[in-house]
Amino acid sequence: MSIDVRPSQDAARFLATDQLVWFGEVTEGDAEHLRLGLPEDQRFVVDLADSPDDLHSGIYGVRPMELALPGARLVPVAGLTWVGVHPDARRRGVLSAMMADHLARSRDAGTTISALHASEASIYGRFGYGLAVWTHQVDLGRGTTFTAPHLEEEVAGLTTQLVTMTAPGVAQRMRDCQRALAAGFPGTIVGSEDFFALLSRETAEELRDKEPRRILFARRDGEDMGFVGLRRAHKWDKARPSGTVTVGTFCGGPAARLALARRVVDLDLMGTTKLENIGADDPLLAWVGGPRGTSDLNTWDSTWIRLVDLEAAWALRGYEDDCDVVVEVEDRHAPWNAGRWRLRASAGAGSASRTDAAVEVTLDIAVLGAGYLGRSVAGLLRAGVVAEHRPGAYAELARAMRTLVAPEPSIGF
Repeated sequence: MSIDVRPSQDAARFLATDQLVWFGEVTEGDAEHLRLGLPEDQRFVVDLADSPDDLHSGIYGVRPMELALPGARLVPVAGLTWVGVHPDARRRGVLSAMMADHLARSRDAGTTISALHASEASIYGRFGYGLAVWTHQVDLGRGTTFTAPHLEEEVAGLTTQLVTMTAPGVAQRMRDCQRALAAGFPGTIVGSEDFFALLSRETAEELRDKEPRRILFARRDGEDMGFVGLRRAHKWDKARPSGTVTVGTFCGGPAARLALARRVVDLDLMGTTKLENIGADDPLLAWVGGPRGTSDLNTWDSTWIRLVDLEAAWALRGYEDDCDVVVEVEDRHAPWNAGRWRLRASAGAGSASRTDAAVEVTLDIAVLGAGYLGRSVAGLLRAGVVAEHRPGAYAELARAMRTLVAPEPSIGF
């Protein structure tokens, strides 16, 4: 049975479907959430024959965003979001149809890469997405010491400024700062102005008994050099202040991050600092002396990457090592990628071309997505995820894709 995926023409019905699938508290701010950062022409729906009149069988949306690649380049990326299937339509091919539609539309639009944050990690690998970025959630105690002797002079020239996120101009300052720095931090995803406006909104329902979110900027000579978001929660234990400050994604170079980190672990009335999005190679772990310098550390998946157009995407990023490998690529959801490719990298530049040469490596397109931002995927050979036909060929490919430092996690979208 062919399933038709078409642009949404009813924002209220689209929103109602999302509210059913995600079953959270329905608020007056939900419609504004839909409007900001999810353009009307980037909302898509499925209606099976038995779809109810007020709900769709499936929905998905695409945020227009930018992704920082190895090689200091910022490129357009399709931020897949608002994906949902009506409970009565599950196991009927709706999600598969929507994913195929998304890949085809992205390719037709010239967007070579799709990215997402997975609500359930088991879903998107089968559609060709690879886990490209890992992130840590780190708990630190009040007054944690950070040791970075070769950054102290630079940190001394920085000041910090605490502002309310909803204050006029703050969202734009955040976006301008992140976009200016993004190219130096592969894996960073920069949202549109509307997306940052969405981040800065908080409804009465969302705020219930909570502090408004604050933004802490690191500044030098009146210029923003980095920032981080935070929210404090009061708690008293045995007559002692022991609140928790929850801290979002750090933006900035090492010195700015160090200045911000020192500030967030020394806020009055707090006992614990919970850092929610720390990259696998973030310097913070070195500053505290490793994992046991934390109160708690958990590792999660951050950004998943899907190569929509293998040939174009391979040439977009930079490479820190050379390779010349013939790869048989399996890709049943984007068949234009499937088949035999010669993947090369030389002097930092890459090229992908069709070939009839003997296959040296066989892998799923998701493997290339997992390594695309620079995370090491060398271990997938030992895991049996990759088949190697020429000894050493996969190691050559994995070394070329890997970057010296692991990619940055992205803000959830």
